[in-house]
Amino acid sequence: MKMIIKQQKEIAIEPLQALYDDAGWYAYTNDLPLLQQACAHSLDVFCAWEDEQLIGLVGVVGDGVTIIYIQDILVLSAYQNNGVATSLMQHILQKYEHVRQKVLLTEEAPDVRHFYEKMGFTSCDQGSLVAFAKLD
Repeated sequence: MKMIIKQQKEIAIEPLQALYDDAGWYAYTNDLPLLQQACAHSLDVFCAWEDEQLIGLVGVVGDGVTIIYIQDILVLSAYQNNGVATSLMQHILQKYEHVRQKVLLTEEAPDVRHFYEKMGFTSCDQGSLVAFAKLD
């Protein structure tokens, strides 16, 4: 696999739709122009490409100085467990190593927990922090 990581916030609708549909995140693809706008307005977006195919993406919001919120890390199912997500996360963590608070919210699953712990994250249920979310 010859993967290239690009820092880019302007992404065509077609590859975005293919990636998000593959993940089953249809709430995002129901309004593709809004998804495209969300990427463009993010603090940062790193994309993994193989040739002309978007195979992975991670977005970051926040101020980039004291806090970042890592969101929407996706990898095409055919490319999972090949280091794509790890590479994307390493780019984020390296660029924002000076930021004290790196936050993310994700589903509970053993493989998901293992991945983020491998990347140096601690689940709030294992420390002295508490997490709250209001999802509408």
